[in-house]
Amino acid sequence: MSFTNSLRRTWFGNVRADLLSGMVVALALIPEAIGFSVIAGVDPKVGLYASVVIATVIAFVGGRPAMISAATAATAVLMVGLVRDHGVQYLFAATILMGVFQILA
Repeated sequence: MSFTNSLRRTWFGNVRADLLSGMVVALALIPEAIGFSVIAGVDPKVGLYASVVIATVIAFVGGRPAMISAATAATAVLMVGLVRDHGVQYLFAATILMGVFQILA
């Protein structure tokens, strides 16, 4: 089997189900991102942008089974002190570092 056939089957094997599942996840992620950004003490736009970036990167890099690639309540609570003491800039740096750890894992 050629590489292009394998790639086509892998990426375009079930387009309808992939689009539907992507829409469901995106719609569920919007209130979650807004809520967790409010908990962390940042503007809700920051949470929405971060969620879109994380989802886009994971779509191309690939995830792992049981790896959560989105905001969680535990990380939102932990980020409150970071944002309060150091500002949103450190939140950005911590997010980049978390992404590097996920890619290396």
